[in-house]
Order: sequence, then C-alpha cells, then structure tokens
Amino acid sequence: GSMDSTVRCVFASAVLGCPSWLRSRSCRLWDLAAGKARVTLTHHKKSVRALAIHPTEYSFASGSAGGNNIKKWKCPDGNFVFNFSGHNAIINTLSVNAEGVFFSGADNGSLSFWDYNTGTPFQTMEDLPQPGSLEAEAGVFCSTFDMTGTRLITGGADKTIKIYAEQTGTS
Repeated sequence: GSMDSTVRCVFASAVLGCPSWLRSRSCRLWDLAAGKARVTLTHHKKSVRALAIHPTEYSFASGSAGGNNIKKWKCPDGNFVFNFSGHNAIINTLSVNAEGVFFSGADNGSLSFWDYNTGTPFQTMEDLPQPGSLEAEAGVFCSTFDMTGTRLITGGADKTIKIYAEQTGTS
C-alpha cells in the first residue's frame, strides 16, 4: 500500500494496471491482481497533480509543478520517455486523445496543446475567466476529450465548463 496520501488513481486495464500519483513527487504503477505497487516513478521535483493515459498506446503522462514538469512514461515498467518542455506553471490537468493530441492545463489559466508522440507544443492559449470573476480564477482544474476525441472539455476556477474544438477552414 501507499504510505503517502494518494491523490488519485486512474484505472487503465488489467494489463496496464492502475497508475496513481502521490503528493510526494512520485507516481506508482500498481499490479491490481497482486494488490501491490509494481514500480514507483520518482522523476518529478514537486508534487504530481495530474495523469493522462493514452487511450490506445501503452503509455501515460504525469504533470506537476516546477520546470520540466510534464513527463511521458511507457508501460508496463514505467520507463521514462521524455519531458514535455515549455509549460512552466503548476499543472492541474492532462488529457490525451487517440490521435495523439495532448493537452495540459495549469493553475494560472495557461493551456497548451502538444503532439503526444514527439512532445512538441503546437498551440498555447490563456483561459480567460468569465466576466465578474477575479483574475486569479483563470485556473484550469480538470479536462477530458469527448468520446469522438475532437472536443476538449475543461472545468475552471471561475466555475465554468468550457468546450474547445479545432477550427478548420479558417485562415
């Protein structure tokens, strides 16, 4: 079991197991059949706050606060793949769709979209709080892609749910 407080556990499959993250700057991959941690990943400098499991690839990403704070891991042994470099904020949420569009959202309202396979960012944005909200309420707390993988849904500190879709045919 875990001696630190487990923040969240995400079930992927019986084969992948269950990655979880801890406030102690680490992630654990669990062997669900044996009921114990298979491996502990300790590459983060600050507390891990988010996990995203790729829906078709045998991998996941983790996010925390601090520099080089988003990391890609390969399953089942938790081999480190690379850092997603450039989103320098406290990462609250991560999401990835089957086409390899990877999203990171942060406490300061910064949003980044990446190529999951290469770690290359291709778009950054700022989440604007709704009128009447404080500037400090720009943070993004949660995210997920819809079932089609084409729309990103986020929940923010300003008590809003926002839906983002790719714009096609614009110049």
